[in-house]
Amino acid sequence: MKAFFPYYAATDDIIVRVSVSFLPEQSEPGRGRWFWAYHVRIENEGDAPVQLLTRRWSITDGRGAIHHVEGEGVVGEQPVIHPNSSYDYVSGCPLNTSTGVMEGHYTMVAADGRMLRVAIPRFALVAPAEAE
Repeated sequence: MKAFFPYYAATDDIIVRVSVSFLPEQSEPGRGRWFWAYHVRIENEGDAPVQLLTRRWSITDGRGAIHHVEGEGVVGEQPVIHPNSSYDYVSGCPLNTSTGVMEGHYTMVAADGRMLRVAIPRFALVAPAEAE
């Protein structure tokens, strides 16, 4: 699991794992555009379901410029993640530099109504040298 999802964060009983892939077919380095896909797996190791309500990302490009993205759910969904199960999704991130980092958090609600701020691990966006 660690090799496929090298980035990891745990908040209480919620585990967030991330893997990232550079997509050369969607990138145009000559035009200052690089694109990555990231795969997120959210695991509920607790005793009760949780629902993902919102997301907030901080995306920092190679020049240090920070862009914030926030909104409801992920990929158009607000999934309920049951105990001992997981939810996976894939999304993408364009940058105008060949490197950057992403990190953030989800807001979730537990079955008892508690609001949870669940960490998304910081992960690197790095284009291969031939794509710079």
